[in-house]
Amino acid sequence: MIEARHLSKRYGDFTAVDDVSFRLEPGQTLALIGPSGCGKTTTLKMANRLIRPTAGSVWVNGKDVAEQPLEDMRRRMGYVIQDIGLFPHYTVAQNVGVVPRLLRWAPARIRQRVGELLEQLGLPPGQFLEKYPHQLSGGQQQRVGIARALAADPPIILMDEPFGALDPLTRQQARRDFREVEALKNKTIIMVTHDIEEAFEMASLIGLLKGGRMQQLGPPEALLLEPANGFVREFLAEKAGQLELQSITLASLFPRLRQEEPVGAPILELAPHTPLLYAIHHLAKEGRHTWGGTQLSGSRRYFQLDELFHLFRQTLAPWSN
Repeated sequence: MIEARHLSKRYGDFTAVDDVSFRLEPGQTLALIGPSGCGKTTTLKMANRLIRPTAGSVWVNGKDVAEQPLEDMRRRMGYVIQDIGLFPHYTVAQNVGVVPRLLRWAPARIRQRVGELLEQLGLPPGQFLEKYPHQLSGGQQQRVGIARALAADPPIILMDEPFGALDPLTRQQARRDFREVEALKNKTIIMVTHDIEEAFEMASLIGLLKGGRMQQLGPPEALLLEPANGFVREFLAEKAGQLELQSITLASLFPRLRQEEPVGAPILELAPHTPLLYAIHHLAKEGRHTWGGTQLSGSRRYFQLDELFHLFRQTLAPWSN
Protein backbone atom coordinates (compact mmCIF):
# COMPACT_ATOMS: atom_id res chain seq x y z
CA MET A 1 0.00 0.00 0.00
CA ILE A 2 1.20 3.51 -0.81
CA GLU A 3 -0.54 6.66 0.35
CA ALA A 4 0.08 10.36 -0.29
CA ARG A 5 -1.22 12.62 2.46
CA HIS A 6 -1.78 16.28 1.57
CA LEU A 7 1.34 16.60 -0.57
CA SER A 8 2.38 20.13 -1.53
CA LYS A 9 5.47 21.51 -3.24
CA ARG A 10 6.24 25.22 -3.47
CA TYR A 11 9.11 27.00 -5.18
CA GLY A 12 9.08 30.50 -3.75
CA ASP A 13 5.73 32.01 -4.68
CA PHE A 14 4.95 29.25 -7.19
CA THR A 15 2.94 26.23 -6.05
CA ALA A 16 3.69 23.18 -8.21
CA VAL A 17 1.59 20.72 -6.19
CA ASP A 18 -1.18 21.80 -3.85
CA ASP A 19 -2.64 19.43 -1.22
CA VAL A 20 -2.69 16.22 -3.29
CA SER A 21 -3.79 12.99 -1.59
CA PHE A 22 -4.39 9.46 -2.83
CA ARG A 23 -4.23 5.88 -1.55
CA LEU A 24 -3.36 2.77 -3.55
CA GLU A 25 -3.92 -0.79 -2.43
CA PRO A 26 -1.61 -3.60 -3.60
CA GLY A 27 -2.14 -4.37 -7.28
CA GLN A 28 -3.73 -1.04 -8.21
CA THR A 29 -2.39 1.28 -10.91
CA LEU A 30 -2.81 5.04 -10.64
CA ALA A 31 -2.32 7.20 -13.74
CA LEU A 32 -1.60 10.88 -13.10
CA ILE A 33 -2.68 12.98 -16.08
CA GLY A 34 -3.29 16.60 -16.88
CA PRO A 35 -1.94 19.53 -18.94
CA SER A 36 1.77 20.33 -19.06
CA GLY A 37 2.92 21.89 -15.79
CA CYS A 38 0.02 20.53 -13.76
CA GLY A 39 2.30 18.89 -11.17
CA LYS A 40 2.03 15.22 -12.10
CA THR A 41 5.77 14.50 -12.44
CA THR A 42 6.53 16.49 -9.29
CA THR A 43 3.98 14.38 -7.43
CA LEU A 44 5.57 11.18 -8.72
CA LYS A 45 9.06 12.28 -7.70
CA MET A 46 7.89 13.13 -4.20
CA ALA A 47 6.79 9.50 -3.82
CA ASN A 48 10.41 8.28 -3.69
CA ARG A 49 11.99 11.50 -2.35
CA LEU A 50 13.64 12.60 -5.58
CA ILE A 51 11.85 15.81 -4.62
CA ARG A 52 11.19 16.64 -0.98
CA PRO A 53 7.65 17.91 -0.31
CA THR A 54 7.12 21.33 1.22
CA ALA A 55 4.22 19.86 3.16
CA GLY A 56 2.54 16.50 3.49
CA SER A 57 3.96 12.99 3.47
CA VAL A 58 4.11 9.65 1.63
CA TRP A 59 3.49 6.41 3.50
CA VAL A 60 4.29 2.87 2.36
CA ASN A 61 2.81 -0.02 4.34
CA GLY A 62 2.09 2.28 7.24
CA LYS A 63 5.56 3.86 7.40
CA ASP A 64 6.53 7.42 6.48
CA VAL A 65 9.12 7.20 3.69
CA ALA A 66 10.84 10.32 5.09
CA GLU A 67 11.85 8.29 8.13
CA GLN A 68 13.31 5.37 6.15
CA PRO A 69 16.93 5.08 4.91
CA LEU A 70 16.89 6.68 1.46
CA GLU A 71 18.68 3.92 -0.47
CA ASP A 72 16.66 1.13 1.14
CA MET A 73 13.42 2.95 0.37
CA ARG A 74 14.33 3.54 -3.30
CA ARG A 75 15.39 -0.05 -3.84
CA ARG A 76 11.85 -1.07 -2.87
CA MET A 77 10.46 1.16 -5.63
CA GLY A 78 11.25 0.38 -9.26
CA TYR A 79 11.57 3.51 -11.40
CA VAL A 80 11.04 3.78 -15.18
CA ILE A 81 11.66 7.07 -16.97
CA GLN A 82 10.88 8.31 -20.48
CA ASP A 83 14.48 8.50 -21.72
CA ILE A 84 15.12 5.02 -20.24
CA GLY A 85 18.56 5.92 -18.84
CA LEU A 86 20.36 2.65 -19.63
CA PHE A 87 24.09 2.65 -18.95
CA PRO A 88 25.62 2.74 -22.46
CA HIS A 89 28.78 0.83 -21.47
CA TYR A 90 26.79 -1.99 -19.78
CA THR A 91 25.32 -4.99 -21.60
CA VAL A 92 21.62 -5.73 -21.30
CA ALA A 93 22.39 -8.33 -18.63
CA GLN A 94 24.49 -5.84 -16.65
CA ASN A 95 21.86 -3.09 -16.95
CA VAL A 96 19.04 -5.31 -15.72
CA GLY A 97 21.15 -6.74 -12.89
CA VAL A 98 22.25 -3.39 -11.40
CA VAL A 99 20.01 -3.36 -8.33
CA PRO A 100 20.31 -7.09 -7.51
CA ARG A 101 24.10 -6.66 -7.56
CA LEU A 102 23.82 -3.74 -5.14
CA LEU A 103 21.70 -5.97 -2.93
CA ARG A 104 24.44 -8.62 -3.09
CA TRP A 105 22.36 -11.32 -4.73
CA ALA A 106 24.29 -14.43 -5.73
CA PRO A 107 25.42 -14.34 -9.39
CA ALA A 108 23.38 -17.44 -10.25
CA ARG A 109 20.24 -15.85 -8.81
CA ILE A 110 20.86 -12.65 -10.80
CA ARG A 111 21.35 -14.60 -14.04
CA GLN A 112 18.11 -16.50 -13.46
CA ARG A 113 16.13 -13.36 -12.67
CA VAL A 114 17.50 -11.44 -15.66
CA GLY A 115 16.72 -14.33 -17.99
CA GLU A 116 13.15 -14.68 -16.66
CA LEU A 117 12.39 -10.98 -17.11
CA LEU A 118 13.84 -10.74 -20.61
CA GLU A 119 11.84 -13.80 -21.65
CA GLN A 120 8.63 -12.30 -20.25
CA LEU A 121 9.28 -9.01 -22.06
CA GLY A 122 9.80 -10.67 -25.43
CA LEU A 123 13.61 -10.33 -25.49
CA PRO A 124 15.04 -13.88 -25.80
CA PRO A 125 18.09 -14.02 -23.51
CA GLY A 126 20.18 -15.87 -26.06
CA GLN A 127 19.83 -12.93 -28.43
CA PHE A 128 19.89 -9.96 -26.06
CA LEU A 129 21.91 -10.67 -22.91
CA GLU A 130 25.23 -9.49 -24.35
CA LYS A 131 23.94 -6.64 -26.50
CA TYR A 132 24.59 -3.00 -25.67
CA PRO A 133 21.89 -0.27 -25.62
CA HIS A 134 23.03 1.26 -28.95
CA GLN A 135 22.34 -2.11 -30.60
CA LEU A 136 18.67 -2.06 -29.56
CA SER A 137 15.61 -0.36 -31.02
CA GLY A 138 13.73 2.22 -28.96
CA GLY A 139 11.07 -0.31 -28.02
CA GLN A 140 13.67 -2.87 -27.00
CA GLN A 141 15.50 -0.32 -24.86
CA GLN A 142 12.22 0.53 -23.15
CA ARG A 143 11.64 -3.12 -22.31
CA VAL A 144 15.13 -3.41 -20.85
CA GLY A 145 14.37 -0.33 -18.73
CA ILE A 146 11.22 -2.00 -17.42
CA ALA A 147 13.14 -5.22 -16.72
CA ARG A 148 15.71 -3.22 -14.74
CA ALA A 149 12.96 -1.63 -12.63
CA LEU A 150 11.51 -5.08 -11.90
CA ALA A 151 14.78 -6.93 -11.32
CA ALA A 152 14.78 -6.86 -7.50
CA ASP A 153 11.02 -7.55 -7.42
CA PRO A 154 10.00 -4.26 -5.75
CA PRO A 155 6.35 -4.07 -4.64
CA ILE A 156 5.93 -0.53 -6.05
CA ILE A 157 6.76 0.71 -9.55
CA LEU A 158 6.95 4.40 -10.50
CA MET A 159 6.76 5.25 -14.20
CA ASP A 160 7.30 8.71 -15.71
CA GLU A 161 5.99 8.81 -19.31
CA PRO A 162 7.30 5.25 -19.78
CA PHE A 163 6.28 5.03 -23.44
CA GLY A 164 6.56 8.70 -24.35
CA ALA A 165 9.73 8.35 -26.46
CA LEU A 166 8.28 5.63 -28.71
CA ASP A 167 6.55 6.05 -32.05
CA PRO A 168 2.76 5.52 -31.97
CA LEU A 169 2.76 1.92 -33.27
CA THR A 170 5.61 0.78 -31.03
CA ARG A 171 4.01 2.60 -28.11
CA GLN A 172 0.70 0.79 -28.61
CA GLN A 173 2.40 -2.62 -28.79
CA ALA A 174 4.56 -1.84 -25.76
CA ARG A 175 1.45 -1.01 -23.72
CA ARG A 176 -0.18 -4.28 -24.72
CA ASP A 177 2.95 -6.25 -23.87
CA PHE A 178 3.28 -4.41 -20.57
CA ARG A 179 -0.14 -5.58 -19.44
CA GLU A 180 0.82 -9.22 -19.97
CA VAL A 181 4.16 -9.24 -18.09
CA GLU A 182 3.82 -11.77 -15.27
CA ALA A 183 6.31 -9.89 -13.06
CA LEU A 184 4.07 -6.79 -13.14
CA LYS A 185 0.96 -8.54 -11.94
CA ASN A 186 0.05 -7.61 -8.37
CA LYS A 187 2.48 -4.66 -8.41
CA THR A 188 1.32 -1.28 -7.17
CA ILE A 189 2.05 1.23 -9.94
CA ILE A 190 1.99 5.02 -10.18
CA MET A 191 2.48 6.29 -13.71
CA VAL A 192 2.59 9.75 -15.26
CA THR A 193 1.28 10.15 -18.78
CA HIS A 194 -0.01 12.94 -21.01
CA ASP A 195 -1.93 10.35 -23.09
CA ILE A 196 -5.52 10.02 -21.88
CA GLU A 197 -6.05 6.81 -23.88
CA GLU A 198 -2.98 5.29 -22.22
CA ALA A 199 -4.35 6.20 -18.80
CA PHE A 200 -7.72 4.59 -19.52
CA GLU A 201 -6.07 1.50 -20.98
CA MET A 202 -3.62 0.84 -18.16
CA ALA A 203 -4.94 2.32 -14.92
CA SER A 204 -7.48 1.20 -12.34
CA LEU A 205 -7.50 4.75 -10.92
CA ILE A 206 -6.95 8.08 -12.66
CA GLY A 207 -5.93 11.32 -10.99
CA LEU A 208 -6.55 14.37 -13.18
CA LEU A 209 -4.60 17.45 -12.10
CA LYS A 210 -4.74 21.11 -13.07
CA GLY A 211 -2.58 23.85 -11.59
CA GLY A 212 -1.15 21.46 -9.01
CA ARG A 213 -4.55 20.49 -7.59
CA MET A 214 -6.33 17.17 -7.95
CA GLN A 215 -9.49 17.84 -9.95
CA GLN A 216 -10.83 14.29 -9.71
CA LEU A 217 -9.53 10.93 -8.50
CA GLY A 218 -11.36 7.72 -9.27
CA PRO A 219 -11.88 4.78 -11.64
CA PRO A 220 -11.78 5.71 -15.35
CA GLU A 221 -15.52 5.23 -15.79
CA ALA A 222 -16.24 7.63 -12.91
CA LEU A 223 -14.39 10.46 -14.66
CA LEU A 224 -16.41 9.81 -17.82
CA LEU A 225 -19.84 9.31 -16.33
CA GLU A 226 -19.59 11.54 -13.24
CA PRO A 227 -17.12 14.36 -14.00
CA ALA A 228 -16.43 16.41 -10.88
CA ASN A 229 -16.37 19.75 -12.70
CA GLY A 230 -16.31 21.43 -16.08
CA PHE A 231 -12.55 21.01 -16.49
CA VAL A 232 -12.80 17.22 -16.16
CA ARG A 233 -15.68 17.14 -18.65
CA GLU A 234 -13.83 19.29 -21.19
CA PHE A 235 -10.55 17.39 -20.77
CA LEU A 236 -12.23 14.12 -21.74
CA ALA A 237 -14.80 15.44 -24.21
CA GLU A 238 -12.87 14.97 -27.46
CA LYS A 239 -12.33 11.24 -26.95
CA ALA A 240 -15.25 10.44 -24.67
CA GLY A 241 -16.84 7.81 -26.94
CA GLN A 242 -13.62 5.91 -27.50
CA LEU A 243 -12.66 6.14 -23.85
CA GLU A 244 -16.02 4.78 -22.75
CA LEU A 245 -15.41 1.63 -24.79
CA GLN A 246 -11.88 1.32 -23.37
CA SER A 247 -13.21 1.65 -19.83
CA ILE A 248 -15.40 -1.46 -20.23
CA THR A 249 -13.25 -4.18 -18.67
CA LEU A 250 -13.70 -7.83 -17.80
CA ALA A 251 -14.18 -6.70 -14.19
CA SER A 252 -17.11 -4.47 -15.16
CA LEU A 253 -18.70 -7.42 -17.03
CA PHE A 254 -17.80 -9.98 -14.35
CA PRO A 255 -21.37 -10.79 -13.17
CA ARG A 256 -22.38 -11.57 -16.78
CA LEU A 257 -19.61 -14.12 -17.39
CA ARG A 258 -19.93 -17.88 -16.88
CA GLN A 259 -19.15 -19.51 -13.54
CA GLU A 260 -18.84 -23.07 -14.87
CA GLU A 261 -15.26 -24.06 -15.62
CA PRO A 262 -14.84 -25.60 -19.10
CA VAL A 263 -13.54 -29.17 -19.15
CA GLY A 264 -10.79 -30.28 -21.49
CA ALA A 265 -10.36 -26.92 -23.20
CA PRO A 266 -7.35 -24.55 -23.21
CA ILE A 267 -7.89 -21.51 -20.99
CA LEU A 268 -6.24 -18.13 -21.59
CA GLU A 269 -5.80 -16.25 -18.30
CA LEU A 270 -6.59 -12.53 -18.49
CA ALA A 271 -6.44 -9.91 -15.75
CA PRO A 272 -9.82 -8.51 -14.61
CA HIS A 273 -8.76 -4.96 -15.63
CA THR A 274 -8.25 -6.10 -19.25
CA PRO A 275 -10.44 -3.94 -21.54
CA LEU A 276 -13.12 -5.87 -23.40
CA LEU A 277 -11.59 -4.90 -26.76
CA TYR A 278 -8.23 -6.35 -25.77
CA ALA A 279 -9.79 -9.54 -24.41
CA ILE A 280 -11.43 -10.03 -27.81
CA HIS A 281 -8.09 -9.40 -29.52
CA HIS A 282 -6.27 -11.98 -27.38
CA LEU A 283 -8.92 -14.68 -27.78
CA ALA A 284 -9.13 -14.10 -31.54
CA LYS A 285 -5.39 -14.78 -31.79
CA GLU A 286 -5.74 -18.01 -29.80
CA GLY A 287 -8.69 -19.37 -31.79
CA ARG A 288 -12.36 -20.05 -31.19
CA HIS A 289 -11.83 -23.22 -29.15
CA THR A 290 -9.86 -21.38 -26.46
CA TRP A 291 -11.67 -20.12 -23.38
CA GLY A 292 -10.79 -17.04 -21.41
CA GLY A 293 -10.60 -17.01 -17.63
CA THR A 294 -10.37 -14.21 -15.09
CA GLN A 295 -10.47 -13.91 -11.32
CA LEU A 296 -11.82 -11.13 -9.14
CA SER A 297 -11.97 -11.11 -5.33
CA GLY A 298 -11.47 -14.87 -5.15
CA SER A 299 -14.21 -15.70 -7.69
CA ARG A 300 -13.55 -16.99 -11.20
CA ARG A 301 -15.44 -16.51 -14.47
CA TYR A 302 -15.02 -17.96 -17.97
CA PHE A 303 -15.92 -16.82 -21.49
CA GLN A 304 -15.43 -17.53 -25.18
CA LEU A 305 -14.88 -15.27 -28.15
CA ASP A 306 -18.49 -15.36 -29.39
CA GLU A 307 -19.75 -14.34 -25.96
CA LEU A 308 -17.37 -11.39 -25.84
CA PHE A 309 -18.50 -10.27 -29.30
CA HIS A 310 -22.10 -10.38 -28.05
CA LEU A 311 -21.22 -8.27 -25.01
CA PHE A 312 -19.31 -5.87 -27.24
CA ARG A 313 -22.34 -5.40 -29.52
CA GLN A 314 -24.46 -4.68 -26.46
CA THR A 315 -22.06 -1.94 -25.38
CA LEU A 316 -22.30 -0.42 -28.85
CA ALA A 317 -26.10 -0.37 -28.84
CA PRO A 318 -26.47 3.04 -27.13
CA TRP A 319 -24.18 4.60 -29.74
CA SER A 320 -26.22 3.26 -32.67
CA ASN A 321 -29.52 4.82 -31.58
